[in-house]
Amino acid sequence: MYLENIKTSGDVKKLNIAELNALSKEIRELLIDTVSKNGGHLASNLGAVELTLAMHKVFDFPSDKVVFDVGHQCYVHKLLTGRQKDFLSLRKKDGLAGFPKIRESEFDFFNSGHSSNSLSVALGLKRGSLLKGEKNNVIAFIGDGSFGGGMVYEAINDISNDNLRDNIIIILNDNEMSISKNKSSISRYLEKLRLNSSYINVKDKLRESLSGIPVLERAAKGIKNIARKAVSGGEMFEGLGIKYYGPVDGHDLNELIRIFEGVKHINKPVLIHAVTKKGKGYPPAEANPEKFHGISPFDIKTGEVTGKKNDFSSVFGEALLKIAGSNDRVVAVTAAMPSGTGLCKFEKKYPERFFDVGICEEHGVSMCAGLALSGMIPVFAIYSSFLQRSYDQLITDICAMNLHAVFCIDRAGIVGADGETHQGIFDISYLNSIPGMTVLSPADFKELEAMLFYAVNEHKGPIAIRYPRGGEGASVLDCPPVEYKKSVLLKKGEALTIVAEGKMVNTALGVADRLLKLGKSSDVINIRFIKPLDTDKIKSSVAKTGRLLVIEEGLKSGGLGESILSALSGMKFEFIGKGICDTFVEHGEYGELIKLLGLDEESIFEEVKEVFGF
Repeated sequence: MYLENIKTSGDVKKLNIAELNALSKEIRELLIDTVSKNGGHLASNLGAVELTLAMHKVFDFPSDKVVFDVGHQCYVHKLLTGRQKDFLSLRKKDGLAGFPKIRESEFDFFNSGHSSNSLSVALGLKRGSLLKGEKNNVIAFIGDGSFGGGMVYEAINDISNDNLRDNIIIILNDNEMSISKNKSSISRYLEKLRLNSSYINVKDKLRESLSGIPVLERAAKGIKNIARKAVSGGEMFEGLGIKYYGPVDGHDLNELIRIFEGVKHINKPVLIHAVTKKGKGYPPAEANPEKFHGISPFDIKTGEVTGKKNDFSSVFGEALLKIAGSNDRVVAVTAAMPSGTGLCKFEKKYPERFFDVGICEEHGVSMCAGLALSGMIPVFAIYSSFLQRSYDQLITDICAMNLHAVFCIDRAGIVGADGETHQGIFDISYLNSIPGMTVLSPADFKELEAMLFYAVNEHKGPIAIRYPRGGEGASVLDCPPVEYKKSVLLKKGEALTIVAEGKMVNTALGVADRLLKLGKSSDVINIRFIKPLDTDKIKSSVAKTGRLLVIEEGLKSGGLGESILSALSGMKFEFIGKGICDTFVEHGEYGELIKLLGLDEESIFEEVKEVFGF
């Protein structure tokens, strides 16, 4: 066993190639075993084992720095930097995070979470080092999916225009995938480089034929550069001022170590194009890397997810498919996540009306503006934490022109184990602030279907539907047709008004049932429309009860509770607002986090009793 002896990055340097290959096998076994229990990002980490091992063999961390783009492929890095003993706590509350975290280790240099920013961060780190007179290597570890994002080219433009007098090393981990298979022009360009394997053959032959002849060895660099440019097509990067090496086999430790050793002394930006296989070493993940990109606990033998149930994403996908069948103006848009957002069936049935823009959320929103202006009805399915990257485009390109575009915001609220970079707790606040935006929140599957039909076929103007990750819990029985601005009164009472949105409606009903046992009846309002509010119904209820409880799965600041308080200005009543305070929410199981935040049924019930004196 080699892995148990790796206590820090420097221990990797003591191993020879045979030992490193044995270590890679042990790492893959541990990755598969742990993720099968905890869930997480498996395929990407299986594909990055040798690249990460070679990095730790050659570079001197933490003096040298590595910035992982997105960060979901950092599990191997964690295992090599003293965190093996805690690895079984991966993604658990108070355990190891599924992404790099500065607070967790001196070997984590940036809190990654979203894509395409690693080159920008690496450039900042390098400039800081130069200003302080430090000599070190800074590495951006980025996948080909992230390489389609606009920030990459903003950074390359800056890197190319700057006389760094030192290197930034870009490791391009090319596995032909982001989450699903890449379809962009950048991915097609990289594919041309991958297919041109003749460069590797030419390079090897040159090295063999010139070895041992001093004069020719000195000339070899220039000859190999000519061969590299002429045969591989790496001139795109070279033309931008970045020295290109590749494509190389991203699972060949010998080759990777040799190249890393060579480039760390080059005083200019370099890019190493490493071709890897996502899911390598685990046949089910190799066969279906999209499924195993981010996966729930699964059976190792079969590769099947354990206890899988219907969820909001799949219900959305089925509902949109049905709506598109009777409305040929409907088009579906996703940002590299057809599977995660439930759009795979739509893509298959209506390929001409399906657009995967890659990991380019800003572009996706502005493209929706163009689609809407052309008379189409774009439905953009996107995670809450990813849509926030397009805030400016929502304001200026969609809402300022009152365009009819539908934003289906998946993973709204607490998402759990992915942690603070992925919690969907900001969307109510940032959407509430945009004039003209309408925001809905379904309490169950039936409401999601009804709201999607309304948003596509009846509403005019920008509209968003936010819904949580996973299943619905208890179903809300009353689901009348959706009417603009109208909420639904689910229970009638005299002692308390409870207003709730989305999944919290079920919590509100539970609190009301508990209070009823104390002889205190409640109005329970399923708000449906977070913006604009059904102010009349809320005012009428609060005037009767004199007490108001608002429950929302999002930030209090700028949220539903604040909007209602503003709308009820001038009225006198007692108030409790239950939401998320001014904080980032770390990783853990959904139920644990909800309880920690005081948003579970029992905690709310106890607070209501205490504050209102029930």
